[in-house]
Amino acid sequence: MGGCLQTSALGNRLFEERTRLTLTQEELAKIGGVNRNTQRNYEKGERSPDAVYLMAVAAIGVDIMYVLTGSRNISTADGLTPAESTVLANYRSLPEEDKASVRRLTDALAQSVSRIEERAG
Repeated sequence: MGGCLQTSALGNRLFEERTRLTLTQEELAKIGGVNRNTQRNYEKGERSPDAVYLMAVAAIGVDIMYVLTGSRNISTADGLTPAESTVLANYRSLPEEDKASVRRLTDALAQSVSRIEERAG
């Protein structure tokens, strides 16, 4: 019976994450490489997702640590919006040289905004 409770809790948390990211069951199912019925069964606690599914949905910002354990990943616990979580997840999936390019880009954008605000203020 303990396994049913764990699967049910996992399903509830997966539902919470899908809702947090404002995705439909069909959208998350597609991202995870499953059909909508399988997604529904995951959320109802009737089936457990496999590692391939979990890795795919983690890439778009699902907090897998939370789904599996009930403990929030620091990025979602810090109150990141779904868009911010997605940007962070995408950044983390990049090779190191691409991460450096992203940091240079965001630094340049922040400096530009700062200069514009100084001129306007």
